[in-house]
Amino acid sequence: MARIIELEKIDVIQAENAMSGLKWLERQEFDVIICDVRLPDANGVELISRIKKVQPFAEIILLTAYGNIPDSVQAIKNGAFDYITKGDDNNRIIPLVHRALEKSELSRKISSLEQKIEQRYSFDHIIGKSPAILTAIELGRKVAQTDATVLLTGETGTGKEVFAQSVHYDSNRKNKSFVAINCSAFSKELLESELFGYKAGAFTGALKDKRGLLEEVHEGTLFLDEIGEMPIDLQAKILRVIETKEYLKVGDTKPQKVDVRIIAATNRTLEKEINTGHFREDLFYRLSIFKIHLPPLRERKSDIKLFADDFVNFFSTKFNKKINAISSEYLVKLEHNIWKGNIRELRNVIERSVILTDGEIINLETLPTEIQYPDVEFLETNMPLADIEKMYIKKVLDYTKGNKTEAARILKIGIATLYRKIEEYQI
Repeated sequence: MARIIELEKIDVIQAENAMSGLKWLERQEFDVIICDVRLPDANGVELISRIKKVQPFAEIILLTAYGNIPDSVQAIKNGAFDYITKGDDNNRIIPLVHRALEKSELSRKISSLEQKIEQRYSFDHIIGKSPAILTAIELGRKVAQTDATVLLTGETGTGKEVFAQSVHYDSNRKNKSFVAINCSAFSKELLESELFGYKAGAFTGALKDKRGLLEEVHEGTLFLDEIGEMPIDLQAKILRVIETKEYLKVGDTKPQKVDVRIIAATNRTLEKEINTGHFREDLFYRLSIFKIHLPPLRERKSDIKLFADDFVNFFSTKFNKKINAISSEYLVKLEHNIWKGNIRELRNVIERSVILTDGEIINLETLPTEIQYPDVEFLETNMPLADIEKMYIKKVLDYTKGNKTEAARILKIGIATLYRKIEEYQI
């Protein structure tokens, strides 16, 4: 059999008994293991579990001269790839080995991808050394080890979804699903259907049962972004999920059990929403068992260079450019900007700069005009008239949402003049 397999240009190592085989498994990795059931010093069916502990990606094919159904069933339960009877094994073994090799390779690739995803979303990859973000990370690491509900607060663009993913991938649910949904992006009816699913006939157009996100994310993590935008009657349903681990599909009368961790996020002050009657107080207290605040970028000035370097590396690779530095003047402007859109806005600015940069250094000229010349600096900066005109035209176009006829009317210039200036200033 070893010779037959070697003719397929597959390396084969032989072991005379279980002890010898296990020693080989401790020394190097194997993709496929062919094992007899009756060994001099072990039972092959029972040996599978021991092999899998040492070599989890190896596929095990059992051979026996005494085939019986209970043994074959137990072998598959223990993790065997297949179980074949001796006699016709020479004809079956080569196709079987090739299938086992393919499965082993696929298992390794999947594991490698899972590790990369886990590393990508780990707390170690959250950028920042400022005290505020380090405090948030420390809290995140601690709560990740529990199943407690988490409420993330902070302005838009501060990285709440990224942080939620880090909590998930640092928890014991990391091998299960992480699903995010923005509560402000759906109508009440659609959001209810997406979260809870529905039964066929629940409403016009419900032709068959639909699985909701709660069902899809069973044993995983559900991230409810902008929870403050959720309609108040749906808030009651989410509260029930948190308290009882049960929910009702739309149009159903039988509750379903679900094991899901909920992480919620908001850029609103939920205490104010409670006072105005827009948010349930009981849900707020359930969500805020563990609250983590993510600071705005303007409170993390020392982290701006770290973000800029990371974004430049990312977009340089994406756009196939060889950019290796950022000018000091450029960084000064980044650090003095208010960043109302926080990290998301900074990312967009860096992407624009990388696109506009032809050399190896990102210079000041690639910044948007409003960042180069913020209003507070008008009186103390020797700003060229052309730059002021360019900035003003751009602001008017932003105000009119790109309507050039309306912009020309506001600017009190002809439409042809406006088009010429747009081309001249490359707006």
